Amino acid sequence: MPDLAARRDPIEILTDQDEARLQGLVPIRHGRMAVSAFTFYRGSAAVQAADLSNTPKTDLSVQLCGDAHLSNFGLFNGPDRRLVFDLNDFDESHPGPFEWDVKRLAASVVVAGRNNELAPDKIDRAARAAVTAYREGIERCAEM
Repeated sequence: MPDLAARRDPIEILTDQDEARLQGLVPIRHGRMAVSAFTFYRGSAAVQAADLSNTPKTDLSVQLCGDAHLSNFGLFNGPDRRLVFDLNDFDESHPGPFEWDVKRLAASVVVAGRNNELAPDKIDRAARAAVTAYREGIERCAEM
């Protein structure tokens, strides 16, 4: 279990990030994050990364998306003009344990489900489906 007393203040993490941002856009970012639990979640990848850094992990390090939540997946045209569904935002990308992206994705499903007032059993099924799809996608890639 993580030591909550040693946990870095989430607001401090976010304000430290603000220093490297275009200052005129920081109030807009904060306004967007204040709309709902999900929009806050979208803007707080660094907070979750700090929390996850104190949890057990495997030794399987990958290049993370770093912000694998529902809104960072979408459809776009591939180079061969086929429609592709994949991650579409990598501005938080960094090396780290693979499970951080999986946990962030699953948590985003839960936060979005609660934000949309879905029944707990539906949220649970959706989160499990997202993790299963991730696992199956990795299995397909491993076979290539």
